[in-house]
Amino acid sequence: MNRTGWRTYRRPDEKSGGHGVGWSPIIPYAFSVPQDWEEVPVSIADLGGTEIDLRFGSLKEGRLFVIVAPVRRFSDVIGEDATIEMVGPPEKVINAFGPEVIGENVEGKVISMSVAEYSGRTYYQFELEPPHVIITATAAGNRLYLFNVTANGLQWKRHYKDLKRIADSFRVV
Repeated sequence: MNRTGWRTYRRPDEKSGGHGVGWSPIIPYAFSVPQDWEEVPVSIADLGGTEIDLRFGSLKEGRLFVIVAPVRRFSDVIGEDATIEMVGPPEKVINAFGPEVIGENVEGKVISMSVAEYSGRTYYQFELEPPHVIITATAAGNRLYLFNVTANGLQWKRHYKDLKRIADSFRVV
C-alpha cells in the first residue's frame, strides 16, 4: 500500500503515554500519510487534553489526531481486553465520543457510518459534516482509540480522497 509520496507511521513501542498510574502500555497503532504531513507537538492544553496521543498535519490538506481514552470512562464492566463491540454499537460510540472530537453534539452531523473488520479487530468509521471529519474508532487492551482526520471546506473538497485513504489506513497493531 506504500505508493510514492506516502509513508507509514507506527507509534514507537517505547513512546510513553501520560495516562496515569496503573495503565498498561499503549498498544501501538499505524497509519499511512502523505510524505509532507508532519508530526505536530501535543499540548495538554489541547481540546481533548491529556488523551490526545498524537497529531499530524499538512497546511495544504488537513490534519489528524489520535485520542487514546480509557474504556473505563465508558463502562466499568469492560476489562483489560476490550473490543469496540463491548463499548457499544456505532451509534452509542459516536454519540458518546463524537462531542469530544468536534467540541459539540453530533446530532444531525453523522453523514455516514460503517463497520469493518481487519485481522479480527472491529473498526467503526463515521463521517461528519460540519465540521468535515472522519473518525475511525476501535478498542484494544483497556483503551478506546479514536483516529480523527479533519479539514476545512476547501481542503476537504480538494483532498477528500487522500483524507479518506488516511482514515481507512488506521490499524491498532
